Amino acid sequence: MTKGQLLKLRANDKEDLSVISTVLQDSLIAVNEMLFLKKESRFAFVANRFRWEDNREKKPEGILGYERVHCGICFDTVTAVRQKGLDQYRKSQIISLLSIVAEEKIIDMSFSAGIEVRLEIDEILCHLQDLDSPWSTKWRPEHRLEKG
Repeated sequence: MTKGQLLKLRANDKEDLSVISTVLQDSLIAVNEMLFLKKESRFAFVANRFRWEDNREKKPEGILGYERVHCGICFDTVTAVRQKGLDQYRKSQIISLLSIVAEEKIIDMSFSAGIEVRLEIDEILCHLQDLDSPWSTKWRPEHRLEKG
């Protein structure tokens, strides 16, 4: 992959999905952008994705040296969607994706503010595709390590 190249990925197993989880870490998603299309057995959303693949190294504060891009994600073979912690009255709420983990017939997505979305699936089938050109940002997501 060359610098600045738009991503297009597919996941068919847990290992593939862990790559997509890494790529999507710290993506920003509007709650009203998440859709369960029951008739199509599809769960989809658009994310504002931090481009970790081109932004691994930390740059001096305030420098426009990082990038984000709009990204479409869909999960197929979804039979049901469960959620915990979403406020149905705050449809325009923006949440940050922390991780995606697959187990037998289940995909769990963890978000900021303790929000969780569980997809019940027949099999793992996920597609991710960057939708437009990246734009510059000076903010790089950071995670505080908890002291044990």
